[in-house]
Amino acid sequence: MLQASTLKFLRDLKKNNNRPWFEAHRPQYEAARADFEAFIQQVIDKHGLKDAGIAGQKARQDMFRINRDVRFSKDKSPYKTNLGASMNPGGKKSVLAGYYFHCEPGASFTGGGIWLPMPPELKKVRQEIDYCFDEFRGIVQSRKFKAFYGDLYKGEDISLSKVPQGFEKDHPAGEYLKLKSFIAMKPLPDEELTSQGLIKLVTRSFEILQPLVAFINRAVAG
Repeated sequence: MLQASTLKFLRDLKKNNNRPWFEAHRPQYEAARADFEAFIQQVIDKHGLKDAGIAGQKARQDMFRINRDVRFSKDKSPYKTNLGASMNPGGKKSVLAGYYFHCEPGASFTGGGIWLPMPPELKKVRQEIDYCFDEFRGIVQSRKFKAFYGDLYKGEDISLSKVPQGFEKDHPAGEYLKLKSFIAMKPLPDEELTSQGLIKLVTRSFEILQPLVAFINRAVAG
C-alpha cells in the first residue's frame, strides 16, 4: 500500500506547481518518493518470481524523475504531478515491453506493454501479430485479460485510421495492426492505492499481462 501522505503531496503539488513551493516542501517530496520506491520494490520482488526478465531490478532505477522536460512544451510547469515506474527487461529505457505503474490522484493505473516503439520494432510486432494472430487473439481475448483490462488501449493518439501498408485491408487482425502502441491499462481509484491489497492487485495485473509482454518481446528480440 501507499501512504495517504504520498497522495496528499501529489494533490498539493498539482495546486502549487512551482519551484519555490516544491523546495519548501522537499522533505514531503522525499518521503513520498521513498514510499513509492518501497512499494515498487515490493512489486518487483514479488512479480520477479514469475517473470525473470525483471527479477533483481532496483526500484530506484525503474522510477521516472519528477522534473518535466519543458523545452518543447507550452506547459512550463516544472514538475510532473505523478509518480511512475516502468519495469522492463533491460531497464526502463529498454526497447522491450514491460510493466508500468502510475500513481496520480484521480488518474492512477496499472498495466504495461510497449509504448510507441520505433519503426523497426513496430514492424516486428505487427508481423508477429500477422503471423500468429490466433495466439495473439487468445491472449488479449482470454477470459482473465478481458475481465481485468477489457482490451488493449485503442485511443486515437496511438491508432492509424487505416490498416498499414503491407497488410490486407480486411485483415482479421486489422484493429490491432492499426495500433502504434500495444498497451493495456486498469484504472485504480484513490482508495485502492492506500489499501492493504494494493501489492496483490498490481502483481496480479502484471501476471495477467505477462503473456502479452512475452509475445511482444519475442517479436522485438527475434
